[in-house]
Amino acid sequence: MQAQSKKQPTPSFRALAGLIATLSSLAMLSVPATGASASSVINLTVEANATLSAKNNTEAVWLTKDIIPGFEKAMKAKGVNVNVSFVGSGVSGEDYASKLALEIRSGSGPDVFDLDGPYVGEFVEAGYLKPLATLAGPQVASWPGWAQIPKSIQATASFHNVRYGIPGGTDGRVLFYNKQLFQKAGLPTNWQPTSWAQLVSAAQTLKAKVPGIEPLQIDGGAAMGEATTLQGFLPILAGAGARIWNKATGKWQGNTTAMQTAAGLYHYIYTHGLANSALQLGPNGRNNTFQAFAEGKVGIYLESEYLYISVLAPGTLYPMPNEAKVVGWALIPAEAPGKGIRHQNFVSYSGGGGTFLNPHSKNPKLAWDLLSYMYSEQSQIALERAGKPELNSREDVNKTYLSHYCTGVSEQACALLRFISNKVLPITAIRPALPTYPAVSAQIQQLAQNLATGQSIARALGTYVRAVEKIVGAPHVQNS
Repeated sequence: MQAQSKKQPTPSFRALAGLIATLSSLAMLSVPATGASASSVINLTVEANATLSAKNNTEAVWLTKDIIPGFEKAMKAKGVNVNVSFVGSGVSGEDYASKLALEIRSGSGPDVFDLDGPYVGEFVEAGYLKPLATLAGPQVASWPGWAQIPKSIQATASFHNVRYGIPGGTDGRVLFYNKQLFQKAGLPTNWQPTSWAQLVSAAQTLKAKVPGIEPLQIDGGAAMGEATTLQGFLPILAGAGARIWNKATGKWQGNTTAMQTAAGLYHYIYTHGLANSALQLGPNGRNNTFQAFAEGKVGIYLESEYLYISVLAPGTLYPMPNEAKVVGWALIPAEAPGKGIRHQNFVSYSGGGGTFLNPHSKNPKLAWDLLSYMYSEQSQIALERAGKPELNSREDVNKTYLSHYCTGVSEQACALLRFISNKVLPITAIRPALPTYPAVSAQIQQLAQNLATGQSIARALGTYVRAVEKIVGAPHVQNS
């Protein structure tokens, strides 16, 4: 199933513990997991933050029209009578996670459910998730689908290298650029920078040759929330050779060389007029940037395919005339070749979530059968064909769908998705699925804003380090 909030902020569900009134109003949507009835029918429930009438309609239709009847029929052929019910929610990501947490804590809730990646660590540490193998046995490890899901993407539904769910749809971040503006500036329209120096040079040329535009947009405002972290600072930090959380040491990045390098790029582009700090401060900064790009007023923009498919395409937020001819894309370069994480020349970050089993399910092995059925190649192709094109967690689905079924949008959009599937996902990274991540992310956003508004690197990093040390404890912050 598709990730529920790939591009939205993901604050901690613990902060919502007091929203009893809101959650009570949602309780009518909940269906407790049940076992075999007197008529030997086994009941299962599957929940998603999707409804047939509104939010994530495609997923709700896919579940009710394809998955549920198909799974029930397949099980009946094996002599198992199962009745699957769909539970739909149409709320914010944080309210949805809070609702699930309260249900599971009480011993109820759906047998199978969606969850966004950044919540996985919180749910695991709270006991709301258990390893798939613990719940469903050795059949989990032998599922052939794992071979089709890159390790980097499996991590979105894992915690400390243990699988807790199957990852759903994902995405990838690239540099989008306006070919018409590049042509006016005398820059190549098949642009691919191989270093930050080349990125900055292109922005400088755009500033000099095409006045009145924003040469470069890398999200850097607290008001932009998780967009600043995920398609701003984290890819830049990866280009400097580090992830925000060091898995080997168990420490968060503080005042390290990589953080200084990443902060330096932010500080430079904003203090030299290559990027617009005013766009970062307002509550509508991201949408204003979308609109500016659609109007041909932004030269280079670090974003995910969401920009191309859900913002600029016909019938979306800010349709861009001749989008297919005007918009190009390129990999995000490391600071210099080989300087990125894993000694990579290019870097990216991906969002996403997955689908999980309730540790209180009375039929966990059958629930796994449903989960693995949902993520079979045929089921996932059916999901892709039901809505607009998106990147799938399965490589075989991406290959088949993007080659044969990618319709309803321009061929150029399908070409972008193929590019991300083939070139970006193999080198991507993901956010740490740790309970403290949302709070640290908020400090990254403030750090980026401080740099974008001219604060010195030393002062901005000092403020950031002190805040993160309060969140995770000084011994868990690396400062060298």
